[in-house]
Amino acid sequence: MNEKEAIAKIKYGDKEAFTFLYERYWPKVYNFTNLYVLSSDAAEEIVQEVFIKLWENRESIDEQKNFDGYLFIVTRNLIFNHSRQDFNRTFYQDTLFEAIEEPHSVEEELETADLREYIYSLIGMLPPRQKEVFKLSREEHLTYGEIAQKLQISEKTVERHMGEALKFLRKNLQMYTLFLLL
Repeated sequence: MNEKEAIAKIKYGDKEAFTFLYERYWPKVYNFTNLYVLSSDAAEEIVQEVFIKLWENRESIDEQKNFDGYLFIVTRNLIFNHSRQDFNRTFYQDTLFEAIEEPHSVEEELETADLREYIYSLIGMLPPRQKEVFKLSREEHLTYGEIAQKLQISEKTVERHMGEALKFLRKNLQMYTLFLLL
């Protein structure tokens, strides 16, 4: 089987053709991803997501076009998404660590206690599943894959819950910060 045949067959759900493309392109996609992502675990997750997207969008692939280019675009977009999520996660963690750090004065101690209490109240306001996913990620330090497996939901669902939870927390933390500035 060659590449064009595999691409034509994958459009009709041929799993052998998918396996052929996976085995042929996995190292290439992984090496490219590894250039931009620091964690090998994150790189592997992105590569898996590339091939999931390939399978999900198989019917729209044009076997006459450059398949390498198609994989490059999908991989690049997923790397960007990962970088954005990682930036948001880092921003949230930095904000949280700043809030929990040892205060230097009574006033700072009160502000830190207030902020900590506010963050916990925000987490408590999340819908039950978002709260559960958030706590598994932040308190138990589980990966999206581990959370998905534990809760028997897809990684995409975990990603959506985390995204919504972080968006809610960021929005409300920004409002809290603005309130403090008044």
